[in-house]
Amino acid sequence: MPELDAETRAALTARRDAPGVIRAAFHFGAIGLCGAGIAADVALWPLLIVVQGVLIAFLFTLEHEATHGTPFRNQRLNEWAGHLAGAANLVPFLWFRYFHLAHHRHTNLPDKDPELDAPKPATRLGWAWHVSGLPFWWANIRLLGRLARGEERPDYLPSRARRRAEREARVLLGLYAVALASLLVSPVLFWVWILPALIGQPALRVYLLAEHGDCPQVASILDNTRTTLTNQLVRLIAWNMPYHVEHHAYPNVPFHALPRLHRRMRDALRVTAPGYAAFTRRYLSRRPWRAS
Repeated sequence: MPELDAETRAALTARRDAPGVIRAAFHFGAIGLCGAGIAADVALWPLLIVVQGVLIAFLFTLEHEATHGTPFRNQRLNEWAGHLAGAANLVPFLWFRYFHLAHHRHTNLPDKDPELDAPKPATRLGWAWHVSGLPFWWANIRLLGRLARGEERPDYLPSRARRRAEREARVLLGLYAVALASLLVSPVLFWVWILPALIGQPALRVYLLAEHGDCPQVASILDNTRTTLTNQLVRLIAWNMPYHVEHHAYPNVPFHALPRLHRRMRDALRVTAPGYAAFTRRYLSRRPWRAS
């Protein structure tokens, strides 16, 4: 792992509010504008549903960043951003914080990394099912139910945090019930949130699969994690998380400093992809259509 001197590390890990506020204003502002366009039936509004869906799905990358407390210097902003972004995609923030930190401690290690509890797709049909997003929605609905009933007790969720996570799940289920009830009065939430979220989730599934999919299940971050060299637009809506080796190597580096960290680490990177289409083609080329 490339070592950073103390001065460089301090500069890269410095937390600031302005970059996060600007990025969040863009992300939530774009969602608001797309939603307004859909609700107003502007020309080509069905195309806006796709854009809206991708923007909503990629709020997950803000929630992910918020688990590390790095998007903003103000920790209240981090907490609110994490809760809001998680609520948009049925991913309870307090539970996810501990799930994700366990993933960082045991990245891609079988029987230790909780991300591997749901195995990566081994066939092309399995990939299609995975990328559809349907297993994701079903798993998270069941998770919310278990948390709300006090039945979710994984090793990575400490007892001191469990009650808060359970309360959060109950609040979220209440909010979702109100949202569904509102459809009896107006279909607006279906068109600006529910349908776009369903349509946009496959893009996030493809993106997330590239982070560790087909990487060796070993302890070395330089081997078990992939950086995807994508375009500026993807990095914008993904809060620079395509620089994923860099993020795992130094998780306290905020999203806005990851490009600088990448420039220092790029010669040491071992697992990269030139883009998500290229990664997907290679991933599928190694898999049969179905299990034999």
